[in-house]
Amino acid sequence: MLHIPFAGLMPAGVSLESVYSQDLVHMIVNAGPMVKFILFLLLLFSVISWAIIFTKYRLLSRAKVQTGAFLELFWESRDLKKVYTESEALNASPVACLFRAGYAEFNRFSKLQASASDSGHAEAGRLKDAGPVDRDGPLRTRQALMDNLERSLRKGSIDQNNRLERSLSFLATTGNTTPFIGLFGTVWGIMESFRGIGLKGSANLAVVAPGISEALIATAAGLAAAIPAVVAFNYFSQRVSVLQAEMDIFTTDFLSMVGRQFIRQLSPRKTTS
Repeated sequence: MLHIPFAGLMPAGVSLESVYSQDLVHMIVNAGPMVKFILFLLLLFSVISWAIIFTKYRLLSRAKVQTGAFLELFWESRDLKKVYTESEALNASPVACLFRAGYAEFNRFSKLQASASDSGHAEAGRLKDAGPVDRDGPLRTRQALMDNLERSLRKGSIDQNNRLERSLSFLATTGNTTPFIGLFGTVWGIMESFRGIGLKGSANLAVVAPGISEALIATAAGLAAAIPAVVAFNYFSQRVSVLQAEMDIFTTDFLSMVGRQFIRQLSPRKTTS
């Protein structure tokens, strides 16, 4: 028959099996104040992390689908105004938002140039015989347009990157810090257990095991909070990188398209001169 040491020191009516069959909730309730605080802190980290995970997954999924739809619309349609109107419903797509920022700047510059051209025709008529015609004016206008567009697209790209990466830093913080927070709770719980052993003057298994089990819950809780956060951070970072690459490619293509369109608008004037 198996002999259990220190079994005679246990209270009457309490078996060793009942000591080890305490459920998780019972161990948490009987934990010390510091361990309870650590567990509450880890629970808070975990709840916020899962909320970010579900929200970010939904956002990036919509961004991927809407970006594909926008790029198909953009390359199939030759009318930029129509693309701008239809892309207003694709708010989750960073590429669509980038296009709207660039198109708004293109429209603003075109209106400024139109008003300047109307006011300059009268002045040109008066100064037609005063000196040679400035033939580099269209080139300077094109360069000014491209500079303004590039600044606008760069600003829009930064805004979209900030929107896509929002809250990812919290997932990284959770993955890096919660294991150490849980370890701190475990060390504190073990310290309290050994302190209790010293006060009681006995070191039997029934006294040591419950305190150590309660303390180890903090480490398990820290790992439970950290592992999903790390996996989600790596997954979302990869998807954000793909969308950032899509924005960089679109910026280059859009600038090239606008530059070619501007040259085509100037070509009839050159042929008739």
